[in-house]
Amino acid sequence: MRYGVKKWSAEYPAARALRVGVMLALALAAPCAYSASKSVLVLGDSLSAEYGLARGAGWVALLQQRMDKEKVDVTLINASISGETTSGGATRLPALLKQHPAVVVIELGANDGLRGLSLSAAEKNLKTMIAAAQGAHAKVVLVGMQLPPNYGPDYTDRFVNMFGKLAKENKTALVPFLLEGIAEKQDLFQGDHLHPIATAEPALANNVWPVLKPLLAK
Repeated sequence: MRYGVKKWSAEYPAARALRVGVMLALALAAPCAYSASKSVLVLGDSLSAEYGLARGAGWVALLQQRMDKEKVDVTLINASISGETTSGGATRLPALLKQHPAVVVIELGANDGLRGLSLSAAEKNLKTMIAAAQGAHAKVVLVGMQLPPNYGPDYTDRFVNMFGKLAKENKTALVPFLLEGIAEKQDLFQGDHLHPIATAEPALANNVWPVLKPLLAK
């Protein structure tokens, strides 16, 4: 047997090279944790659009940096606009889906609530966006928000519960509250008491990443 191996290697170098080539090809084709060249669309308002911050200091940019560091081959497309409502998001999303994102992160609703708009309409708009994203074969992350108590318990409770209700009914992933961990710390907010300062943005990224990360894996 020992002689046979040596004889095979000497007499059939082409066969040996073929075997090595096949093994290398199989190694390169082995599954990894994440699929290559995915994109994630973030559709949000000023909380995602770096309002009052230097460019690159917001949670979306920080999350891109984190994924690059962890060698997750995903590009974040930030289509967030300050002042955006669920109605505006529902109008813009169909065109944005032409970029074929693997995941759509919907961070909208806060401006509807702060303006006292119809929650039934906001819920309908969010449901429309979820359906559009899922219809384009994208997974969805719904990002929840909360309102100050001065809007009254009925309105604020309905607003908060709206996100969990939609996530459950439509089988989407859910970030319960984007500002979890900083909402009660006024020193982490800008002068308007609504938008986080730069040093608070990593907390927002940390709230989103554990929910988003599993959706990027094969």
